[in-house]
Amino acid sequence: MKVLRTKSIEQSLQDTDDPEFQLKRKLSALDLTVFGIGVIIGAGIFTLTGKAAAQYAGPGVVFSFVLAGICCGLAALCYAEFASTVPVSGSAYTFSYATLGELVAWIIGWDLVLELMLGASVVAQGWSTYFVTFLDEIGLGWPDAIGPTETPQWGHVNLPALLLVLVLMALVAIGIKESLRVNLVLVGIKLFIVLFVIIAGLFYITGSNYHPFVPPRAGSVNSSGLGQPLIQWVFGLEPATYGVLGIISAASVVFFAYIGFDVVATTAEEARNPQRDLPRGIIGSLAICTVLYVAVSLVITGMVRYDKIDTSAALASAFRDVGRDGFATLIAAGAVAGLTTVVMTLMIGAIRVLFAMSRDALLPHGFGRTSPRTGTPVRITLTVGVLVALVAGLTPISKLEEMVNIGTLTAFALVSLAVPVLRRTRPELERPFRVPLSPWLPTLAALICVYLALNLSLETWLRFVVWMIIGFAIYFTYGYRRSRVGRAAAVTTTT
Repeated sequence: MKVLRTKSIEQSLQDTDDPEFQLKRKLSALDLTVFGIGVIIGAGIFTLTGKAAAQYAGPGVVFSFVLAGICCGLAALCYAEFASTVPVSGSAYTFSYATLGELVAWIIGWDLVLELMLGASVVAQGWSTYFVTFLDEIGLGWPDAIGPTETPQWGHVNLPALLLVLVLMALVAIGIKESLRVNLVLVGIKLFIVLFVIIAGLFYITGSNYHPFVPPRAGSVNSSGLGQPLIQWVFGLEPATYGVLGIISAASVVFFAYIGFDVVATTAEEARNPQRDLPRGIIGSLAICTVLYVAVSLVITGMVRYDKIDTSAALASAFRDVGRDGFATLIAAGAVAGLTTVVMTLMIGAIRVLFAMSRDALLPHGFGRTSPRTGTPVRITLTVGVLVALVAGLTPISKLEEMVNIGTLTAFALVSLAVPVLRRTRPELERPFRVPLSPWLPTLAALICVYLALNLSLETWLRFVVWMIIGFAIYFTYGYRRSRVGRAAAVTTTT
């Protein structure tokens, strides 16, 4: 089938030398690791840990984070093998083009655009809330009329979110190395605050709060209608609270705190030594973040009994309860720094995916040309920046945040399945990094991603179907006929 035509790895590598579509190789293993940490650790470390402990697993949420880290690590191994074998921008889109075919590549690319742009918009709105909270904590303020609200409405201007995205857009357009210098500083601030909070919290831990470490099962999470998980609607399986099943339910919740390591793979073409540095950046950032998540979980559940945790602001409330109100200011500052790096790296990821799709002519070819001065695709950068700014600043997009998760899990599953496919079709390729126990581990990674996707709501699945219908319409009316791979095949056939 022509829609499953593949793009050879040799052609993908050759395209990186096209002067009109050439990115500058400036990134080291440290840059890539910091890049990964910057996008993985966001507001989740300050809020999601407490929510999962209070509602699902108690102190046993530590096991949930380890389990989720292992599950995510399986997908990370697959990304690492592909990134070291095919060090080209586009991440999962590029990998699948070489293995599963053009239509699947388009589906993944379309999913990644959804994940990254929508994610950047959602996080920008979260950033604005922490930014205004931080201003309040230091005695300043922000007008409610042009700031975040508890119930966002269409047309309400969230000026902090809009300005943040526009500033980051300008920074990303200047150059990838310049962007990551700012990212390095902000990640340093974020890690310092997280480590400070962990160490300070150790002095306020009460041992009795850890008993029972795994609370006895207390029933199921009630949900109905379009808000119920797809797996519940199809099979009648309801998410459990507490006990061993509660730990598993919590793992499916906190899994999304790890989303973002795949963005490292989108910068493959800008790494100095991609075969060595990309696996280090992907796996290293994931390992560091797992340790931090576990440590924060232990601190929260040790400072406050799990059934008394404030799920909206777990860490800040924990320190207020022990008389350390000033730490709330520090936590707000950490969230502001942390979410800034998340928004920036998500935007960079979206830009690089669109760049790869444009270079393949599945989107307008001239759209992806890089600037000779900055070495970045300026047109795509400005387009992504303006769209994300408008969505973050003018819409109640937070209601669609689960869409980020379903796009990510779809990409994870397809990349995992593509690893054994490429092993079979191109066994002679040099693979600086290899997933152990293939095809069993990649298959397990794909199954886990499918299971987690089934735990998303019916409403999210319906919205995802609509998004995919739009994507198919664009592909069959534009990309299919203009694809560089398709046109090259047609020339070969006629000659």
